[in-house]
Amino acid sequence: MSVILDPSRLTIHKAHELLKTGQLSSVELTRACLERIQQVEPKVSALVTITDRLALSQAEQADRLIASGDSSPLTGIPVIIKDNMCTRGVRTTCSSRMIEDFVPPYDATVVEKLNGARAVIVGKANMDEFAMGSSTENSALFPTHNPWDLERVPGGSSGGSAVGVAAGEAIYALGSDTGGSIRQPAGFCSVTGMKPTYGRVSRYGLVAFASSLDQIGPLTRDVTDCALVLNTIAGYDPRDSTSVPCPVPDYTRCLSSGLGGVRIGVPKEYFVEGMQSEVAAAIRAAVSKLEELGARADWGVSLPHTSYALASYYVIAPSEASANLARYDGVKYGFSYSDTDNMWEALEKTRQYGFGPEVKRRIMLGTYALSAGYYDAWYLKAQKVRTLIRREFDQAFEKFDVLVTPTSPTVPFRIGDKAEDPLQMYLSDVCTLPINIAGLPAISIPAGFAGGLPIGMQIIGKPFSEETILKIAYAFEQATDWHKQKPNI
Repeated sequence: MSVILDPSRLTIHKAHELLKTGQLSSVELTRACLERIQQVEPKVSALVTITDRLALSQAEQADRLIASGDSSPLTGIPVIIKDNMCTRGVRTTCSSRMIEDFVPPYDATVVEKLNGARAVIVGKANMDEFAMGSSTENSALFPTHNPWDLERVPGGSSGGSAVGVAAGEAIYALGSDTGGSIRQPAGFCSVTGMKPTYGRVSRYGLVAFASSLDQIGPLTRDVTDCALVLNTIAGYDPRDSTSVPCPVPDYTRCLSSGLGGVRIGVPKEYFVEGMQSEVAAAIRAAVSKLEELGARADWGVSLPHTSYALASYYVIAPSEASANLARYDGVKYGFSYSDTDNMWEALEKTRQYGFGPEVKRRIMLGTYALSAGYYDAWYLKAQKVRTLIRREFDQAFEKFDVLVTPTSPTVPFRIGDKAEDPLQMYLSDVCTLPINIAGLPAISIPAGFAGGLPIGMQIIGKPFSEETILKIAYAFEQATDWHKQKPNI
């Protein structure tokens, strides 16, 4: 091997330079990641499927491309894909018994784009079943463990993706975010995670949870890597009816360390009752650092409808889930209960045994909210609240370039602590889900530690302002070293 290689400390941009200059080959890097997976996977359980043969084949192709002088920043660099994105010929389970053995005949658009860049897919990441959860405990297969403390959750639903990056199993990962499912695990695992604007990244080939909220985004080791991945996966896709035909800039060009003239709002409603004092203190210190870098911060911002976001979300998301998950009936594909002569009993038992408790809970909530006699009282009212929340954000962005909040009100909690209390689990996303309701872009970056456990800071922008968010996140990152600290695993 040409260089001493620790994949847990390598970024995309550093790996790209090593590959371009011939100090490292993609096969060497891929083997190092696969060895790292073998070393740490028994501790963290981040992956549902390890695609070692595919990865080495892709690495060999990447090396040939690099040798010819025709490569992109992602060429030959190992990635983990969340297991709700279709991968042709590789099973896509959504961490559910319902489709545990489903092998898609096509790739999701984001996977197509990574393959086009000659990325190397080393595995599919564990997640909360059908992306419904905040801890990755709702996986029907196994829970994932936080590498900073193996007794604690990594966040969810993209917990496996965040852990894969934090533990060095790959250089970066893709996750999906419906109510915080990229940003919350990024905060809990001390990595960078971005939810782009709704419509910025194609959802084609993403197994649907709540179609008006879902969005795919990157989980990386730093902000530069986040920009590089977004450069590749963003863009219009005619196969996704919600995809926006908006030009994609080079996000790396906006990365600079000065913040002179940047206006930052800090909404008081995000410092919720019950928030850990260490989390609030870390965010205050982070905002002070942004002010030192030239930004102007206003601590008096109020978004009063934020208090209704949680209730609105848990009507809208389950309603859309109940419709999207109706397709799993045991007829065309997936788990099918057949020990009966009655088709209606077969359908009932298929869904009874194929779905886990949290998925069934949300289907029932959504079906109730959409039912005759309750539609106006619940679903229609939730949509009206959604409009108010969106308008409130629009008004705030007339005064501010970004809003800054905690990513989560707490540090990672112990596995099992909230499993029997759905409401407490739902409150884990109280700082992130309003952004999905409004369709906004937001990023979570490392902002400190409390008792050795990570704290994330969330930066929120107006629609299609990813460049502004990345610029501010980069400036903060360059002025601190939180992102350089790694778990001892």
